[in-house]
Amino acid sequence: MTAYDRLAGLLEPASTVLLTVECQRGVLGPESALPGLAREARSSGALGNVARLVAAAHGAGVQVLHAVAERRPDGRGANRNARLFRAAERLPVQQLSGSTAVRIADPIPVAGEDLIVRRLHGLSPMAGTDVDALLRNLGCRTLVVTGVSANVAVPNAVFDAVNLGYTAVVPADAIAGVPADYTTAMVRNTLALVATVTTTDAVVACWQGAGGLGRCGERRPDG
Repeated sequence: MTAYDRLAGLLEPASTVLLTVECQRGVLGPESALPGLAREARSSGALGNVARLVAAAHGAGVQVLHAVAERRPDGRGANRNARLFRAAERLPVQQLSGSTAVRIADPIPVAGEDLIVRRLHGLSPMAGTDVDALLRNLGCRTLVVTGVSANVAVPNAVFDAVNLGYTAVVPADAIAGVPADYTTAMVRNTLALVATVTTTDAVVACWQGAGGLGRCGERRPDG
């Protein structure tokens, strides 16, 4: 069995969920609270690749779940036990519940069947949220993790998924962090040890095949 065949087996639409992590306007939009991260996500192509993956998932019948980080205007329930949280409180753009900052960023398409899970605390889209229960109810075995950042939330999501018994797949060109070379190092030295690392093209090719738009073996990733 080739590496491509193994990937196709992991990405069966009925048992796969695509997770976008913090791909919201207040993080990746034009008025981002973290402009350096937003620039990197756009210039690297990561944000565009997330959009491609979401569109392909919609076409193949793969469930999409958007994980959004937000806070109440009064800050109730938010963490203050790390430097990152305290710094976030002082940012000029706040991820306030109900604001445009917590809407999914363009050009990512959002369909009526997509699930959106919002959290008020922590570093991970999975810990202490509804994500695990939703995944189990959906019959998920493979979680495709995309979004930001490769510094914090993405590795947290991957580790939590693996600890909970899911198989994690990471399209390395659909995640971003700062500085740019940190993402490469994180993928090579950490995520590759616990997840199947692949590309957006490879995932899209598998889902196009599964959705009847072509044979999954028509486009094979390197290796």
